Amino acid sequence: MKVAIFAGGFGTRLSEETSIRPKPMVEVGNRPIIWHIMKMYAQHGFNEFVVLGGYKVDYIRDYFLNFRGQRSDYTIDLSTGEVQWHDDLPENWKITVLDTGGDTMTGGRLRRARKFLSDGPFCLTYGDGVSDVDITALVRQHRESKKWCTLTAVTQPGRYGALRLNDDRNEVEAFREKGAKDGGLINGGFFVCEPEIFELIDGDQTVWENEPMDRLVERGMLGSYHHDGFWQSMDSLRDKVVLEDIWATGAPWKTWND
Repeated sequence: MKVAIFAGGFGTRLSEETSIRPKPMVEVGNRPIIWHIMKMYAQHGFNEFVVLGGYKVDYIRDYFLNFRGQRSDYTIDLSTGEVQWHDDLPENWKITVLDTGGDTMTGGRLRRARKFLSDGPFCLTYGDGVSDVDITALVRQHRESKKWCTLTAVTQPGRYGALRLNDDRNEVEAFREKGAKDGGLINGGFFVCEPEIFELIDGDQTVWENEPMDRLVERGMLGSYHHDGFWQSMDSLRDKVVLEDIWATGAPWKTWND
């Protein structure tokens, strides 16, 4: 199963960093946060990624094109260009980096990647959030539910819009606007999707979190996986500092050994 990652936004609330790089390339513990996200998925056996780039996409392209050379000893024959690598990397990933447009909205970015994601169910997430969510259990529940999309519901007070779930807590019935003291469940951004969702996206200016989500709710096709553990997005410089502090003291999302 492939993993699509939103990585094309401007990241204006983190402008201290994103003036020179896209937000998924902002570092936590000296590694871009997108690397942390990929490591999370790889721990569950998902090693094929489709990066939905846009703003400063060349930064992402250069990072992965030079990924091995930055982490491995090698011998290069400059006359032929032949490279002999002396170290094996723990990351056996296959990565597709797409330029989905500088001004394209999230739904439009996803729609532009349709030909890479239409061969079966796929995971979808944002390139700025980490969690210790059990992705294997999320995928298993999605398969059993027969929904077109399953999102991960997490608890986060404050600035996010909340969800209303059914009594079994496995289907989204409605969205509520965010409130200053709203401590309800929110969309944590870890999705599993069926190719049918592409029919719900109108074009480049469609926001994934708006019309497509509403249409899924109307059809009873938006499932919910409840995660009680750690979740944190990186929307601001303060969030980056929080993540750096957590990383330094033992990050809950770090389940790998290297």
